[in-house]
Amino acid sequence: MSDIEHARALLRLARRDFNALVGMEQSSLVADEIFGFHAQQAIEKTMKALICQQGQIYPLTHDLSRLMSLLVGLGVDMDRYGLLDQYTVFAVEARYLESDPDQNEPLDRAAVIATVQALLEGADVVLAASD
Repeated sequence: MSDIEHARALLRLARRDFNALVGMEQSSLVADEIFGFHAQQAIEKTMKALICQQGQIYPLTHDLSRLMSLLVGLGVDMDRYGLLDQYTVFAVEARYLESDPDQNEPLDRAAVIATVQALLEGADVVLAASD
C-alpha cells in the first residue's frame, strides 16, 4: 500500500470516529470520557494520515502532542486547529478512571466536533493536492 493509500485509509477510519462524535453530541447517555475517546481517535488517525502523506512513518503513540510536533516539524500548519493535544488524556487514562462530575467541566461537544471536522477537512485538502 502506498503512503497516500494508507493515508486515505486512516482518514476513512478517522471519519468513523468523527461520525460517532456527531451521533453522541446530544446524548446524555454517553459520558464525556467516551465522547472524548472518539475525538482523540479521530484526531490521532487524521494526524497519522497527514504524516503518511508526507512520506513518513508515524510513531505508534496516542500522544497527540508528539504527533503534532512531528507534523509541525514536517512543515504542516497545525495552528488553526486549536489545542488538539488536550485530548490525549482520553486515549487511555480517562477511560479507566471514574470521573467526579463536580470536579470536571463538561466538554463543549459542538466545539470539539467543529475542531475535528476542520482537521479532517484540512487533511482532505492536503491529500487531494497529492493526486
